[in-house]
Amino acid sequence: MAEPFDVTLCVDALEAPLGGIGRYVLELSNRLPNRSELSTVRYFGRGRLIDDPTPLVRGEGVRRGRGPVRFARGWLAARRLRSSLVHAPNYFLPPATELGVATVHDLSVFRFPESHPIERVRQFERSFNATLAKAAHLITDSETVRTELITMFGTSPTKVTAVPLGVSPIFRPYAREGMLPTLQRLGLAPGSYGLCVSALEPRKKLAELIDAWRRLPTRLRSQFPLALTGGFGWRNEALQDEVRKAVDQGWLRHLGYVDEADLPLVYAGAALFVYASVYEGFGLPPVEAMASGVPVIVANSSCLPEVCGDAALYVDPDDADDFTGKLGEYLENSQLRSEASRRAIQRAARFTWSACIDGTVAVYRKAMAS
Repeated sequence: MAEPFDVTLCVDALEAPLGGIGRYVLELSNRLPNRSELSTVRYFGRGRLIDDPTPLVRGEGVRRGRGPVRFARGWLAARRLRSSLVHAPNYFLPPATELGVATVHDLSVFRFPESHPIERVRQFERSFNATLAKAAHLITDSETVRTELITMFGTSPTKVTAVPLGVSPIFRPYAREGMLPTLQRLGLAPGSYGLCVSALEPRKKLAELIDAWRRLPTRLRSQFPLALTGGFGWRNEALQDEVRKAVDQGWLRHLGYVDEADLPLVYAGAALFVYASVYEGFGLPPVEAMASGVPVIVANSSCLPEVCGDAALYVDPDDADDFTGKLGEYLENSQLRSEASRRAIQRAARFTWSACIDGTVAVYRKAMAS
């Protein structure tokens, strides 16, 4: 049996409110210390070693790593980065890394640079190739992105492993009476709204979703308002105007960020979940919706067919008539939604954080052997 080894996990993505990558990093930080293959797990963030990263999730300060405080930012952290396996779960390995693994969630910044803030595009232009060269091994969330990385950057196929993300058991069907107080507080009714969980940014195709919902018969829009949850994102001034108009007309609820404790109930209470994004690296929200027993409609693009399989209804978000037609088909037919709900739960069961951690540790072993 191989000797246990040290891992340093980069945790800069742990900040409130948690996004998809932040949730991934939180699962890694909570679960890796329980693995017998790892002798110690330490955390690196904000330029220093951190004993406990969980305060970052609450937006609090953190206690520096062990050792003299004045060395925590420099010599002590650099020594740790040089002497252990470093995992950068948010693309970029720290410069001092000597043996590293990096997770590449998607390549949207290269494929759709116009959909990102210019500062992010420049960060990738400066640093991404250096991480690809430095990393002993790379992780992607899906085979789709693995293939893209190999094709676009000439990365050796033996250097990249797809490790799917997981879904927390808190995302599951809930009884109506258990959901009611939370949903009422948010202005929602169980089984009587459509849902999209997404930041307001260009590649998510929210403008097309809002337009398709607007085209539904007034009766359906009144019976099933559309609920949007997520931050305002970027490059979305026109989209914000469309959101405000729909809110004023009464058929859209913009919830903003929803508390982590409330989010599973918001998922479970939806009649339908819609995710029209043109490009994803995995698509965690549709999987969380499926685990919650909610039928899903997703864009027929990027990795979404790979992840959702036969459990989703697929749509071209740029075809307004088709999009609206499929929304209406599901909203009008409760039997269709019930059948889709059953398939969704079965599909989501494939994705667990335990399996994700197993795959991640297997990659660590590959890196150690390289």
